Amino acid sequence: MQKPKALLLIAGFYFCYFAFNGLFSPYWGLYLAELSFPAWQIGILTSLTQINRIYAPALWGWLADRSGQRQKILRLAGVMGFVFFLPLLLTHSFWPLLISVWIASFFWSSALPLVEATSMTLLAGNSGAYARLRVWGSIGFVVAALLAGYLIEAFGVGVLPMAVVSVMAGLAIYSFYVPEAPVVAKNQLACVKFFDVLAKKEVRALLLTCFLMALAHGAYYSFYSIYMVELGYSKRVVAWLWALGVIAEIAVFWLMPSITQRFSLKKIFLWGLLLAVVRFMLIGVAADFIVLLIVAQLAHGFTFGSHHAVTMSYIHRHFSGAHQAKGQALNIAVSFGLGGSLGGILAGVLWAKGGAMVFMLSAGMALLGLGVAWLGINKNDL
Repeated sequence: MQKPKALLLIAGFYFCYFAFNGLFSPYWGLYLAELSFPAWQIGILTSLTQINRIYAPALWGWLADRSGQRQKILRLAGVMGFVFFLPLLLTHSFWPLLISVWIASFFWSSALPLVEATSMTLLAGNSGAYARLRVWGSIGFVVAALLAGYLIEAFGVGVLPMAVVSVMAGLAIYSFYVPEAPVVAKNQLACVKFFDVLAKKEVRALLLTCFLMALAHGAYYSFYSIYMVELGYSKRVVAWLWALGVIAEIAVFWLMPSITQRFSLKKIFLWGLLLAVVRFMLIGVAADFIVLLIVAQLAHGFTFGSHHAVTMSYIHRHFSGAHQAKGQALNIAVSFGLGGSLGGILAGVLWAKGGAMVFMLSAGMALLGLGVAWLGINKNDL
């Protein structure tokens, strides 16, 4: 398959994959709140997709690298993710929802690292080129979040399950068209042992920083919409706040080739962490002021956009050859999986003490991540 066509199909996959996030992140918690689930159950149910990212990507990534059947595994993940999200149309009870979302996200979460490994191989690890490809995922998020926001405003949050199933159908279709990754030359296979890569100081520092950054975002992805509605903002305004953050992310993704030419990757990485500290402080203490909320959402371009692009480049550099899928899976497991799920669950447990306090704790986690990156990653490491 020609490279431009392959990248176009990957762009379509990204669009559908993150369109699902555009539905789940802003509205899943609101949907559960509408069903009168208590905060601790909302914390668990909103964290299931992240919990599966702790172990499912690593399992599937190891299987893909060992078997060389990345494309077949991706197709299985797409189809089974769609099938097991179908029960959302039928049940409103805690345990059936928990089982359905848990199994569905077990397959869904395995898809991304496989495609990320293919993308970075096709693009030779270029973070700027990757960012411009990955921007289609952000566009999918914005389109889904805005359309769902208007539909929910008009018809109620009960439309969410059908929207989720529709997007997952698109993802299942694209999973059959994402191309095979280029074949890895034999002299690149396992030239460095996987655990030797993990033994490197800079790799451990990066993974710990990514864990802390995802931990800081846990409350945002699980409770931001609930927090905004509690403060009196309409669901339409909440949709635009989510969209604004991802529009900023799109802008940063698109400008990454220019940004990486002017600044070292470490500087970009550290600025993202610093802005995360400021962002979560603003959400915690200044959420009554819409202008400051807008400023906080614009920071998402760096707290997620540049942070993710730099991390992807770094992971590709260190986890080369036969370790590509495992490296991408490990990054997702440690950050979005362990960090994101723990952040969401802790936010649910602490939510009764006040949203402002929870988001201030998020700022503290980002500050800790800033310290780890500052001390543990040298300029030449990124």
